[in-house]
Amino acid sequence: MSFLTPYAQFYSQTEFCHYNMFNHHFFDGEASRAVLQDFLTESEGGKLVMVADPPFGGLVKPLANSFSLLSQTWRKLQSSDASDAEMPIMWIFPYFFEPRILECLPSLTMLDYQVDYDNHPLYKHGKTGRKQSPVRIFTNISPKEIVLPKDEGYRFCSVCQRYVLSINKHCAKCNVCPSKDGREWKHCSKCEKCVKPSWRHCNPCGRCVLPDHPCGLSEGAQGCFNCGSVKHKRKTCPIKDSQKNRKNRPNAKSGNKNVSHRPNQKKRKSGGARRAKKLAALSE
Repeated sequence: MSFLTPYAQFYSQTEFCHYNMFNHHFFDGEASRAVLQDFLTESEGGKLVMVADPPFGGLVKPLANSFSLLSQTWRKLQSSDASDAEMPIMWIFPYFFEPRILECLPSLTMLDYQVDYDNHPLYKHGKTGRKQSPVRIFTNISPKEIVLPKDEGYRFCSVCQRYVLSINKHCAKCNVCPSKDGREWKHCSKCEKCVKPSWRHCNPCGRCVLPDHPCGLSEGAQGCFNCGSVKHKRKTCPIKDSQKNRKNRPNAKSGNKNVSHRPNQKKRKSGGARRAKKLAALSE
């Protein structure tokens, strides 16, 4: 099942369905639905796993809805004894979507396995890729049943009863192997949870954040990253629109030459630095 029509050149009509997973639409209608049902009943539902590798820019909610509808179709075809069973799912997606995925499909668990792509410029090991892939597998299969290769740096945690990356050390205080991004996380006694190694606890903010964060702002009051104001967001920043219009305005005096009238202009500070400066001025 795929949105890409070239697969139809390699598979017959009884093996391939032209399908849009974002709205659960079968382009060939009932004929494709019949092919799916025949496939789901071939082995009476045994030893079947749905593996989904959708585009990472796709919305989580419509994808989760389509996967739920496919699971319902599978469940209806099972015997009465398996009416409460779930179709095994493996959803390949970046780890930072975990909160959204679990909100839509609470039965899924994120594995520690890092998925690489040989033909992707970023998600692969090597000089042109990242050191560690952010892509993971979300599944409703019990993690202890999925054995990850030890020769690739994975180990079995007897406490968590699952395979994790060797650098992902078990935290006795949190009672979990906490790392999500492939680095060794550390426990913050003040936050009472494990955090990324690059984060530091900020007493004024009352939480762990990056060292160069705009101190004093709560999580919900970041404000505008463009001008530093806490009264609006970057999307509705009036200064951004005025700068855009000024940039697109033709320069009559310079003709086609790209001549700057402000050669000594200083580099503009980031929105976080400007917000911190405003807060400092207000506190004085």
